[in-house]
Amino acid sequence: MALSMRASTVMGTKVAAPQKVVRARTAAPVAASLRQDVARFAKAAGAGAVSLALALSANAATVKLGADGGALVFDPANVTVKAGETVDWVNNIGFPHNVVFDEDEIPEGANADALSHEEYLNAPGQKVSSKFTTPGKYSYYCEPHQGAGMKGTITVQ
Repeated sequence: MALSMRASTVMGTKVAAPQKVVRARTAAPVAASLRQDVARFAKAAGAGAVSLALALSANAATVKLGADGGALVFDPANVTVKAGETVDWVNNIGFPHNVVFDEDEIPEGANADALSHEEYLNAPGQKVSSKFTTPGKYSYYCEPHQGAGMKGTITVQ
């Protein structure tokens, strides 16, 4: 509590008497209201940013290169996406890996060279992506592990 001195005159003599000063407590409600407004805006902006990022990337699937248990496989091996969507391959275990599309095992009009990622991924977490625009079935493999059965398919609707 804050006190102030107020001067008054008593019998011709100025006397200072303590007096309680009451301050308006508007700062706390205003600050709380401001925090709520900022939180609402951030939440809306965050949802919008996430939606925008998903719409722009159109990432439909993520495929691990090497299963968590150590198997030399694409996980999952079979993926279905819509035309215009992107598939990401993420290096996981058992590398080096790559992603190679066989030109005889993709739809007519699709470009195997443009979809393939023949350079080896040598570190965990490395990622490559391909966008699929032509409907049909695409077969691919990991060149170093093709003999071990590391093959996959993507069906584009």
